[in-house]
Amino acid sequence: MVGSVLITPFNDLICPLDGLPLTVSHASWRCPSGHSFDIARRGYVNLLAVQNKRSRDPGDSQAMVAARSRFLNAGHYQPLAAAVAHQVLESASPAAPLSCIDAGCGEGYYLRELARAAGGARPLTLGGVDISKWAVQEAARQDKRMAWMVASNAGLPVATSSVDRLLCLFGFPVYAEFARVLKPAGELLLAEAGPAHLKALREIIYPALKRKPFSPRACLDGFRLQAEQAVQFRVELEGAQSIADLLAMTPHMHRAPSEGRAAALALNSLQVVVDVRLKRLVREN
Repeated sequence: MVGSVLITPFNDLICPLDGLPLTVSHASWRCPSGHSFDIARRGYVNLLAVQNKRSRDPGDSQAMVAARSRFLNAGHYQPLAAAVAHQVLESASPAAPLSCIDAGCGEGYYLRELARAAGGARPLTLGGVDISKWAVQEAARQDKRMAWMVASNAGLPVATSSVDRLLCLFGFPVYAEFARVLKPAGELLLAEAGPAHLKALREIIYPALKRKPFSPRACLDGFRLQAEQAVQFRVELEGAQSIADLLAMTPHMHRAPSEGRAAALALNSLQVVVDVRLKRLVREN
C-alpha cells in the first residue's frame, strides 16, 4: 500500500510448458503436471521456456537496463508515462480492480508510474513481462508490489481472457497472443516512435537521415482502434552521462556507425524532441 493505492501482483499465470494454471507453493510456482519454477530471491520468476530462447542471454543487456533505469528515473520521459497512465485509466471503472500487464516491461518504469498516477482511484493488479532477465531483476528490485516474469511476448505465461489492459511500449507486439490474454473488450496500448522522435540525436549519429514517411503499425485482426494520441515534448539533457544513457537505451546504440556514437558521447548538452504515438486498441469479441 502506497498512500491509498492498493497494488497487488497479477497471479493468473499459466505454465509455459503445458499451459496449465500455476499456483504458488512455498517459494515456487507449480502446475498440476508437476512443472515447478522457483521464485528468485529478488522476487521474480523465470517462465521463459528454453526452446523459446534465441540466445543464451536474450533481450537487453545489464548495461542497457542500467542506462535506461537511470534515464527514466531522472524523469525525462515523465510526460509520456503520464499519457500512458491516462490512457490506461481513462475508461476503467473506479470501483472494480483493474488488471494490467506490461509486455516488454523493461525495468518497470511505466507500471510504477501507472501505480503512482492511480492515486487511490482504484485497486490495481499489475504484472510485467520481459525477455531480459536483467530488466526483470531490476524491475523487481525497484518495486516488489507487482509480479515480474521473464518470458516472451510470443508466449505470455498469462491465462486466457484474464487481463483488462495490456501495454506494449516500444516493444514487439504479437497480436494473436495479446488478443488471447485480454478479456473481451480489454484494451491494448501501443507506443511507437513518431517521425520527429529523437531527431536531434539521430542527426548527430548518422551521416544522413533517410526521409521516409511515418507509417504506423497496421491494426491486425482481433482489434479495433479506440483512440490515438500524439505525445510530443522537449527534453534538455545536461551532462555526458544523460546523453550516453539515452543513446544506450535506444536501438541506435547498435545501428549507428562508431563515428556517430563517438560524436554523441562527446557532447555535454543536448536538446531532443520526444515524439511518440499512443494507439489504444480494443479487443473485439
